[in-house]
Amino acid sequence: MASEYLEHKLALLPDMPGCYLMKNINGKIIYVGKAKNLKNRVRSYFKSSHEGKTAKLVSEIADFETIVTSTDKEAFLLEITLIQKHRPYFNIKLKQGNGGYPYIKITNERDPQIKIVNTLLKDGAYYYGPYPNVYAADETVNFLQKVYPLRRCNGYQGRPCLYYHMGQCLGPCFKEVPKEEYDKQIKKIKSFLNGNVDSAKKLLTKRMQQAAEKMEYERAAEIRDQIKYIEITVEKQKIISNDNTPRDIFNYYMDKGWLSIQIFFIRQSRLMKREKRLFPIINDPDEEMVSFIAQFYQQKNQLLPKEILVPNTLPTDVISHVVEDVPVRTPQRGQKRDLLNMAGTNAQLVLEEKFRLMELDESKTTGAMKELTDAMGIAPGHRIEAFDHSHIQGTDIVSAMVVFEDGQPNKNMYRKYKSKTVDHADETASTKEVIRRRYSRLLKEHADMPDLILMDGGEIQMNAAKDVLVNELGLNIPVGGMVKNDHHQTADLLFGDADTPLHLDPKSQGFYLLQRIQDEVHRFAITFHRKVHTKNTLTSRLDAISGVGPKTRNKLLRKFGSLKKISDASEQDIRNLGISETVAKTIKFSLGKIGKSSDSSE
Repeated sequence: MASEYLEHKLALLPDMPGCYLMKNINGKIIYVGKAKNLKNRVRSYFKSSHEGKTAKLVSEIADFETIVTSTDKEAFLLEITLIQKHRPYFNIKLKQGNGGYPYIKITNERDPQIKIVNTLLKDGAYYYGPYPNVYAADETVNFLQKVYPLRRCNGYQGRPCLYYHMGQCLGPCFKEVPKEEYDKQIKKIKSFLNGNVDSAKKLLTKRMQQAAEKMEYERAAEIRDQIKYIEITVEKQKIISNDNTPRDIFNYYMDKGWLSIQIFFIRQSRLMKREKRLFPIINDPDEEMVSFIAQFYQQKNQLLPKEILVPNTLPTDVISHVVEDVPVRTPQRGQKRDLLNMAGTNAQLVLEEKFRLMELDESKTTGAMKELTDAMGIAPGHRIEAFDHSHIQGTDIVSAMVVFEDGQPNKNMYRKYKSKTVDHADETASTKEVIRRRYSRLLKEHADMPDLILMDGGEIQMNAAKDVLVNELGLNIPVGGMVKNDHHQTADLLFGDADTPLHLDPKSQGFYLLQRIQDEVHRFAITFHRKVHTKNTLTSRLDAISGVGPKTRNKLLRKFGSLKKISDASEQDIRNLGISETVAKTIKFSLGKIGKSSDSSE
């Protein structure tokens, strides 16, 4: 049921297309949607029953606002812009980049060259890919440079470069190469990269035979290996199309509020790469798919194909309009239709596997976050950030932060901190420093704040964190203090102005989540501290040796990694790093006791 405030706002909604922004109790935008009719769409959230992710969204909506547009297409484009700007929790979020897949590039310059790149630029160059791995792309470029050379040198230098003598450069290093000669080679390269490899194999076979007739057997063997490379690397994937059109294929499967998406990348007449995505969704799956495809091609390094294939439930004209008028079609028969169906089948299999894995973990994670927020009497949330400190007798002081989202660790968001202002054991000072550094940065970057902060250290760290948040930064983020018993195990959670124990049920999901968070942040802090302490110990021992300066010390650490391994190394091994005989002998003498003490302890 909507609150009285929301009921008034619902009554004022217009019968027009546009976008709507749902907000939680803290005014944070948690979902952005678009509608042909704002009145009908927004009211449906509060006048119908829901389940899954939609039900979670509705339970957190405290307010909303709308933006009216002239057409449905305008609303669609605005929705993409708003999603990218606000990154709402309940919207589909795409990772930036293309997952590290390389491209082959033929540069657009007077003396062009062929190279491997990871970034797509609008520079008039020809791009091919993405390739499934760096090795395949690298081998392809090496092959093309030998068979269809362009430029491999840095340009004119008054004399032929080594690559020219090897037949892998057309010679702009000492002469002007006609543009027509480059164009001829580029035409052959483009044909090869589009899948036409027969002519290259025939050319190589002829060269191999000529080399053999001249008794140049090493050269013949090298060419034979190049032919084998084409057969193994370039032709290893089955031809799945009758034309060389670069095309992307999108299909999906929807069940239980989850959307599973499969993307096939057809390049050189082959299925070059596949991507899969899984999202819990709010709206109709067709609308979510259109939004996904539009965002997909706005990512950095995402090369547009010559054709996009989608199922018949999606509006091809709308998709084409937002992806720079690339043709978008729904195949009715033949190989393209089979590929589209295969993508749909794979999407279904991936989602069914996801459900099986979710069932295995459901008993431990479902509702855990809500149990904690309910026990603390705060608004429902999704992200917890937890902190802990570590040191040895006040030295090498470090802090660590872990992040849990909906009961699961998000290790990409973990952070480590070396103390800058505290040089002795002081829990309050260490807490204030790390909280100040973390959240002043988030404020500066206008980034999302967590829904809950947990401190591993009880009321001392808890109150120090609240002091910085409220009195210095003006933030009102709930803070709890995790406490342990005499056996150093999770015991309870402190919360509130009076640091009151909540007495959580040890068998509850909320307590289990608290236990996982406390164990994880402690593990992360201890691991980081050990690395810092070990590095500092190694550094100090090496710095104490006469003749060992920062450069020599770094050479030793990079090569051997520990004092024991440096001690076990021979004098010649140390001298091989460019260290003088005198210093090498000094190092061996100074560290000799380490090896002896290690042997005796065993």
